Amino acid sequence: MRKAGHVVVRARECRGHADRMIRKFNKKVKKERIIEEIRDRRYYKKPSEAKKEKRIRAARTRAREERKMRKAAERQNRNR
Repeated sequence: MRKAGHVVVRARECRGHADRMIRKFNKKVKKERIIEEIRDRRYYKKPSEAKKEKRIRAARTRAREERKMRKAAERQNRNR
């Protein structure tokens, strides 16, 4: 498991717009899964529950990737 890094948004990236900076910050936090990690660690979770959730999350990810690949293949076949 990768270690979450620091999330930094600089004013230069967003040309000083505060609302853009907030949106960009929120996106980066979601991508790093920081909030989700905090919610997970809030209460004790039995190791068996953690394994089960991890297995379910992996299955969802695999299904999502498979759908993406299938959709890309269909798109490629349509273009031929």
